[in-house]
Amino acid sequence: MGVTHQSRGSDLLAASQRFVRRPGFLSRILAPGFHKLLDKLDAGMERGAVLGRLPDGSTRLIGGRAPGFEAEITIHNWRTLLRVATGGSVGLYQAWEAGEWSSPDPVPFFAVFMQNAETLGDAARAKGGWRRALASAHRRQRNTRAGAAKNIAAHYDLGNDFYAAWLGETMTYSSALFDPARAPETLNAAQRAKIDAILDRVDLKQGDSLLEIGCGWGPLARMAADRGAKVDAISLSDEQLAWARRQSAGDARFLKQDYRDTKGQYDAIASVEMVEALGHEYWPTFMDCVARNLKPGGRAAIQFISMKDELFDAYAGSADFIQAYIFPGGLLIRASEFRELAQARGLAWTDEVRFGQDYAETLRIWREKFDRAASEGLLPPGFDERFKALWRYYLMYCEGGFRGGGIDVHQVTLIKTTGDGA
Repeated sequence: MGVTHQSRGSDLLAASQRFVRRPGFLSRILAPGFHKLLDKLDAGMERGAVLGRLPDGSTRLIGGRAPGFEAEITIHNWRTLLRVATGGSVGLYQAWEAGEWSSPDPVPFFAVFMQNAETLGDAARAKGGWRRALASAHRRQRNTRAGAAKNIAAHYDLGNDFYAAWLGETMTYSSALFDPARAPETLNAAQRAKIDAILDRVDLKQGDSLLEIGCGWGPLARMAADRGAKVDAISLSDEQLAWARRQSAGDARFLKQDYRDTKGQYDAIASVEMVEALGHEYWPTFMDCVARNLKPGGRAAIQFISMKDELFDAYAGSADFIQAYIFPGGLLIRASEFRELAQARGLAWTDEVRFGQDYAETLRIWREKFDRAASEGLLPPGFDERFKALWRYYLMYCEGGFRGGGIDVHQVTLIKTTGDGA
């Protein structure tokens, strides 16, 4: 199924409106308290610093007491602080979109706030009625069977021509794995290295059967087939499946299927950054899927993005910018809980590695490629300037999160130690 060439990305932009909170006259009423908010931010900024230029012409240094990320920001309108004080990261984006703040480089600005997220507490998080409203809006985007199909379509069916303009030749929409020994290294080489690492984890051999849960545009399935494996690769994205089927080679089948409907016995399972789309209530269902479909002694390799355990409860209690505008229904993983769910199903959690700074570098390269495609007119028609700005902000926001250390990316191997399926 193709996408229309008019108002592309409108599903994300339209869906985001349920999260909009306009401060209006409150900004004028609460203006005297803005410096109190800045005081609270300053108190929680243990590392790094933000130099802020304020609407009244004054400047304010937040932090600056210990080494860390350093950023500059100009606040053009006091409404920015009200939006942040009430709506957290959602309010911060809405202020940026409205032109109420700017920065010569937002990445270190996002990074320094993530670096200090624990000590900042709720100073920059959604509060009160706004917090409850954001949480309620997010709950309406749950990944039921119908909801998952809708949510996946909103993001991944933006169009293959859109993603091809900036993802790179591998069409891999997940963190690459860079090797300092091979520096400088191309993104495409690092993406293939990531896929090889996943396939090595499951000890894939000629004739083995592999289930890939969330196959994207099919690069992992194709590389597995090149190793002689028989691959069933599933997705809910019509656009991704159309691309994958056109590029298919070897013994690989690309199926439109919900992971909850899988029924087979496989030597190996792979899933790369699919679980973040599930939502908390479906984590057990995912692990049931792995346990049910994996042969005794079989291996599953999972790559996933986590939120730091200490930050997870506050994060999961509302909705952030990514959930509101980019990945409807999504939720980053709490690694400790994910591990417990695996172990409870007879899946031994082994050989876990983390490489969040590789993701930051991946995002930096994506943004450079996206900006180049936009400036050279290489993006496909239908994406307006508002959508392009949203996407650029998304890539910067994510890069800052990884650089700041509050979010991370993991690879782990799960080994089925019992003969019982879930």
